[in-house]
Amino acid sequence: MRVDGVSKRFREGDAETEVLRSARFALARAGTTSLVGASGSGKSTLISVLAGLLLPDAGSVVFDGCDLTVLDDTARARLRARRVGVVLQRGNLIPFLTAVEHVELALRLGSGNRTSRQARALLSELGLGARLHHRPGKLSGGESQRVAVAVALANEPDLLLADEVTGELDSATAEQVMEVIFEAWRARRLSVLYVTHSEELAGRAQHRLALADGAVRSL
Repeated sequence: MRVDGVSKRFREGDAETEVLRSARFALARAGTTSLVGASGSGKSTLISVLAGLLLPDAGSVVFDGCDLTVLDDTARARLRARRVGVVLQRGNLIPFLTAVEHVELALRLGSGNRTSRQARALLSELGLGARLHHRPGKLSGGESQRVAVAVALANEPDLLLADEVTGELDSATAEQVMEVIFEAWRARRLSVLYVTHSEELAGRAQHRLALADGAVRSL
């Protein structure tokens, strides 16, 4: 993925805030990249732009030769369902669906198939074989995040975007969730970009980026 001159402003009343200012960088294919920055610096906004959930005011986001910024909502959603996995810090799961139903839904949206065996296998691979029929309210924070990772990986995406997925977890559980992500990268050779406040976790990536004053720079 290549990001070129991406800018994003938000207006509230008469006030306008420029969150991203001509951001430029490239994500290494089949590599791991971490993104750090102060709270409120625009990291979540950037992840949303890269996932095609939010359009920038200027610039391009090119994924495998396709500029997401020129696609309509339907085309971006289709691309995201089939080729991009997104894991958010919270709110990833639907309260009334079980773990296996979440993965089945992702499979159906991405490929049109609803394979229960495939969903069960993926959740078991992530250590959730005994929690298949539990809803989010019955899962721990770490288990919920692993279900969210399973959903993101269901259709074997080329790119995984993870937005501060360990921010509300204790250190041991955070390590487990990040190891799940790194194991997925090792096994599937997908590109991974993850946001973190932890310098230790940031340092585990092959490449490091920092966001400050709306600009992205390499570390």
